[in-house]
Amino acid sequence: MDLPTSFEEFDIVEVRFKGGRKDFFRNSNSLVLTTGDAVVVDVPNGYHVGYVSLKGELVRLQMLKKKVDNSEEIRAIYRIANEKDLEKFAAVQDLENSTMYRARGIIQELDLKMKLSDVEYQADRSKATFYYSADDRVDFRDLIRKLADEFKVRVEMRQISLRHEAGRLGGIGSCGRELCCSTWLSDFKSVSTTAARYQNLSLNPSKLSGQCGRLKCCLNYELETYLDALKDIPTITKPLQLQKGDAILQKTDIFKRVMWFGFKNDNNWYPAPVERVREILELNSRGIIVESLTVEEKAEQQKKVELVAQLEGNLERLDEKFKSKKKKKKKNKNGQAPALAAAATTVPEVKSNELKQNGARNENKPQANGNGGQGQKKKQHKRPFRDNRPPRTDNRPDKPVNT
Repeated sequence: MDLPTSFEEFDIVEVRFKGGRKDFFRNSNSLVLTTGDAVVVDVPNGYHVGYVSLKGELVRLQMLKKKVDNSEEIRAIYRIANEKDLEKFAAVQDLENSTMYRARGIIQELDLKMKLSDVEYQADRSKATFYYSADDRVDFRDLIRKLADEFKVRVEMRQISLRHEAGRLGGIGSCGRELCCSTWLSDFKSVSTTAARYQNLSLNPSKLSGQCGRLKCCLNYELETYLDALKDIPTITKPLQLQKGDAILQKTDIFKRVMWFGFKNDNNWYPAPVERVREILELNSRGIIVESLTVEEKAEQQKKVELVAQLEGNLERLDEKFKSKKKKKKKNKNGQAPALAAAATTVPEVKSNELKQNGARNENKPQANGNGGQGQKKKQHKRPFRDNRPPRTDNRPDKPVNT
């Protein structure tokens, strides 16, 4: 999309240097710049090479955010860097590591309690900036003298915090992404342990600390959201009074609006919604002791009572059933079991009926002898012959059969 003819582009450009350091420069020569271009800019006592990071109306917003006045004296951009400028700048950058190692040796010789983290040469090699961190104030006048004599440059000592040091060194955070301080975060706000308390995080220094050894900057990212959610959650200064005992607050799930309570001599935690907790607090303020944390808990207790009563009834029925079986097995007065006595009474009747029927049959049968059938022989049931002898194995001929 083409810009309107009357539109004038903002003439200030944001330029980035080593370690994420950024500054604003005026494009007084109306150069055609693109984000990422290497430019030669004006700095005190010389020039330096940087890269365009932002241009246009976004620079105006960035200046408002950082409270930089447009009317202030802003240095200019000389030109777009050519190959000769870039080669000279690359040769100067190669000296930074060797300079840093030698400077650390001089610091150890002087026994100064400071940590040198980085060295930055100006593109024209007229000045070197030494970045260090220290817990206390350090007298480095002798150090500056020795460094100037050693490297033949103008020395500038700049103290930075541990957060800035981590940003200059860079690295990967516990989230798996590149550190915020080395990519986009430029304004470092103070982080306290209260931010972790509001978010119900464990106060473990090893988990809350970043690579710089200080509390993670990301603890402030969601703090406002947690503070808005905590407005509707009641503040509990003393345990809740229940019939079971005093319920002590153990944990609060802020976004689910559930509070967990525990009792003495009980390792279990019991949940309760925020509305129920607020109701219990009002009842306790009137001197009323509540039966349970939630209505659901009371219903569950009633179900348990009914289930126990049902099981007890079933056990009683089983006991009565087994008792009745034991009574049936007891012997009667004659010393016989009820089943045997019944068999003894029924067997004679069956035999008498069979005899009557047999007699009637015998009368109808014809008599073979004159004795009236008394001379008939009784049938004898012979047992089948069983030869238990082993089978014959010899080859003798069978017994001849007489024909």
